[in-house]
Amino acid sequence: MKKRILITGGTGRFGSIFKRLNTNYEMFFPNRTILDITKFKSIQKYIKLKKPNIVIHLAGLSRPMSIHDKQIKKSIDLNIIGTSNITKACEEKNIKLIYFSTNYVYPGTKGNYVESDTLLPVNNYAWSKLGGECAVQLYKNSLILRLCMTEKPFVHKAAFYDIKNSFMYHEEVAKILLKLINEKGILNVGGKSQTIYNFARKENPKIKKIFLKKNKKIKMPINSSINIEKMKKILKNK
Repeated sequence: MKKRILITGGTGRFGSIFKRLNTNYEMFFPNRTILDITKFKSIQKYIKLKKPNIVIHLAGLSRPMSIHDKQIKKSIDLNIIGTSNITKACEEKNIKLIYFSTNYVYPGTKGNYVESDTLLPVNNYAWSKLGGECAVQLYKNSLILRLCMTEKPFVHKAAFYDIKNSFMYHEEVAKILLKLINEKGILNVGGKSQTIYNFARKENPKIKKIFLKKNKKIKMPINSSINIEKMKKILKNK
């Protein structure tokens, strides 16, 4: 019998890419009207119906990041309370939980962050994702992925020349996700450390340079790159 995977937020950007993969799993991608993560009974009902072995939790509030400053209640309801509800529902049935967090939970000053480094979220979005992590950490049958990923093609016409990150495109993350599915704990997932400009120009050589030091109103960490040695070691052994 095929293992069953439930993907919350599966109708979003990443979920739509993940849906196109050929896998040996039976996968479910409910929309928010069918599975509402803010309503615990809604989650229980769907899990009882589909009986998943694994839940990949993508659902939540992400962009624009400023929405987490303007709509704090929505940020809390979706990213913190919603993730707590998912965790509780998984714990009831001992279902493996994989949670998509973010590399922005690290301070973003020195870069090359390892999974055990001190955390200090750089903005309200990252605080909301760390709030979700707190619930997931209580449940040992889980994997927290601190992801650094973005859409392809790069959505902006300009990229920062003085900010470092570890971006990986959604498609690349989707391909490796199933190889990580049996892991537990916390894992950084992303690409090599480089400036956002250098990352973006590989697909768009005409992309313009911009500088954070000239855009001080933009709240961005100067270096939120992550150490991905743990991830590479796991993938090497697959």
